[in-house]
Amino acid sequence: MSDRLTRFLGDTPGRTALKLLVASFVVGVIMAAFNWYPEDILYMIRDFAVNLWETGFAALGRFGTYLALGAGVVIPVFIVMRLLNLRK
Repeated sequence: MSDRLTRFLGDTPGRTALKLLVASFVVGVIMAAFNWYPEDILYMIRDFAVNLWETGFAALGRFGTYLALGAGVVIPVFIVMRLLNLRK
């Protein structure tokens, strides 16, 4: 059982606990320096997803506008060129 646990943790349970304790302290100090809290991180992730969603649809709207503007020039030119090629 101990061998399976060591293999799962990647090290002995005591050393793994010590590493997690040190990492938790360092992350806690960094988060306190930036005045971040766990719920703030969740809100940041949520806000990022919402902004990405809204920006993505705004980009699609701009794509449609660009497509319509370009089609307003390209399609008539294409039709005129095809009509001119029919006479040959």
